[in-house]
Amino acid sequence: MKINIKKTDTRAILPTRGSAGAAGVDLYALVDEDDIFIQGEIVIAPGGTHKFHTGIAVEIPEGYFGALYARSGLSTNSGLVLTTGTSVIDSDYRDEIIVGLRNLSQEYRKVYNGERIAQLVIQPYVVPEWNEVEKLTETERGTGGFGSTGS
Repeated sequence: MKINIKKTDTRAILPTRGSAGAAGVDLYALVDEDDIFIQGEIVIAPGGTHKFHTGIAVEIPEGYFGALYARSGLSTNSGLVLTTGTSVIDSDYRDEIIVGLRNLSQEYRKVYNGERIAQLVIQPYVVPEWNEVEKLTETERGTGGFGSTGS
């Protein structure tokens, strides 16, 4: 599948795949001159957040959406996670992709210009046609919620 991509900033790095089997592509941080930074890096305080420009916009085909996920190494090793957990980029969105990161660690964390900060996965979706009923089909689990199937 070919997807149109546009650089909104000449410094942008186009998304890359880390391996032949990677489901997502890596997105890269752009450190802006307006940001508070030291020599091309952003410092995020413990519990702090920062919105990073990527310098790219994509044209996701109808019937698909882009899902932004944390990079496992960044979150595991540095405590930096997406501010939204997972973000959805709708197929009709055409502006720059912005990535919000939150520092869950107890230490100051640096993010460098050109560093991989998130991964984008293009996924299909279903638009449901809702059918209102008086009763839903019963299952063994039924209405059991949080913790009802074990720990």
